[in-house]
Amino acid sequence: MTPLAHLVALPVRAYRLVLSPWVGHGCRYQPTCSAYALEALDKHGAIKGSWLAARRIGRCHPWGGSGYDPVPPKE
Repeated sequence: MTPLAHLVALPVRAYRLVLSPWVGHGCRYQPTCSAYALEALDKHGAIKGSWLAARRIGRCHPWGGSGYDPVPPKE
């Protein structure tokens, strides 16, 4: 993971540590959005990984999809 991606991942890691136990485990997708964000940042770097994570979070609503949604492979 690039140094910038490590910085961008800090809020995701904080969410997983602090807020996730309070919110519950009712995620629509597999892997969860936070795991998806960390994997996207690791595979694609800070800019594209952030974009992929934001798109995934944007799809997470009552009328959105569900199921298995892996991080796309690096081109």
